[in-house]
Amino acid sequence: MTERGQVLVAIVNHVRDLDIAREEHWYRIPVASQQRRLRNRWPPKWLALYQTKVFGPEAYAVRYYARVIDIRQVRRVDLFPDDIGPDSQKLYFQLCLDELQALERPVFSRRWRRIVFIPTTWAKLINADEINDLYDGSPLEDKLWAALKLWEIPASRQEWVRIGENGYCLDFALYCIKGNLDVETDGDTWHANPERAAMDNVRNNALEAKGWSVLRFGSSQINEQAESYCVDTISKKINTLGGLDEGWLAGRKIPLGLPPGTRQLALFEDEEEYDA
Repeated sequence: MTERGQVLVAIVNHVRDLDIAREEHWYRIPVASQQRRLRNRWPPKWLALYQTKVFGPEAYAVRYYARVIDIRQVRRVDLFPDDIGPDSQKLYFQLCLDELQALERPVFSRRWRRIVFIPTTWAKLINADEINDLYDGSPLEDKLWAALKLWEIPASRQEWVRIGENGYCLDFALYCIKGNLDVETDGDTWHANPERAAMDNVRNNALEAKGWSVLRFGSSQINEQAESYCVDTISKKINTLGGLDEGWLAGRKIPLGLPPGTRQLALFEDEEEYDA
């Protein structure tokens, strides 16, 4: 249940693609995308589908999944014989599927975001409360995510940000009134590398030039002080940036020195809904 890459959550942008998965029992992934994004989490045993805005009331959620029976490499023309065009020779992996099934509990996205693939585990898929619970980056990320959830700090995991010609994947992105915050979990072995440290410096400079603030936490800080130091530091930075941008006129600041789950009373929020 905890095997990494056991489940692949993939995007469904068109009603036709969901119909194909349901009626013809297959899903396609460009070979180039697999090699670029999924080479270390391949092949999946299960496929789950994230539906986008074209699905109306069912949008922005993972609702259906199926077992992967076989994977074949084919050309686009093999999948769509009547669709002849410049991409007809493009190579795809055709994931042959068992019957599509509905999750007992759909996995919703709290906010609109660009999602392409999320390699995850079966345990995370069936236990997820929301999209961010599906990400399976590292134990450090999971531990910090658990602490942020406890304090009801709604970070977006594995958020892609494009700056110029470069794209950067942020461990945790937090959107605030006066600027945005990138929180990174730095494994000691990975970031002890001087070359990696230099790359991180370039990355940080690019983000900060675009108005992002960056906080980095090491293994010992997350493992030993996830709440007392990491969450406390993140909370203070959120408050410095005017609070979380949740669509109100004023940002939601994080109460300091109070029990987890305590929320600041938002503008226009009813007193009866506010539990201190």
